[in-house]
Amino acid sequence: MSYQKDPRVDEYIDKLPDWQQEICHRVRDLVHAADPELEETIKRTVQPYFVLQGNVCALLAAKTHVNIFLYDGAIVPDPEGIITGGHDNKTARMISLHENDPINEPALTAMLRQIIANNRAGGWRKLKNA
Repeated sequence: MSYQKDPRVDEYIDKLPDWQQEICHRVRDLVHAADPELEETIKRTVQPYFVLQGNVCALLAAKTHVNIFLYDGAIVPDPEGIITGGHDNKTARMISLHENDPINEPALTAMLRQIIANNRAGGWRKLKNA
């Protein structure tokens, strides 16, 4: 898969342990596969964000896991139960992946596509208040 990479995102990922790099690279590929117009950038000084007419998701590596923050205002359905935290958060929920955890790629891709569609429709804040 070919897409426009931000070298700062590469720099962030390259500093991580191998298992976290694998998770981040796979999630990055999935995010870009969800929509070719999606862009990546760095926000909050070092954190990789993926945006398209608003935030879609972000990566944050911690000591024992990688967090994927989904900027959906908790309005995107999670029928597969992949959300691990932030259930009551008004802005973003998260998926925490530890070493050797599988990524439910179909479920994550479906959620990413819904977040992107919501962004194109004015964003979750507008949709949530409609």
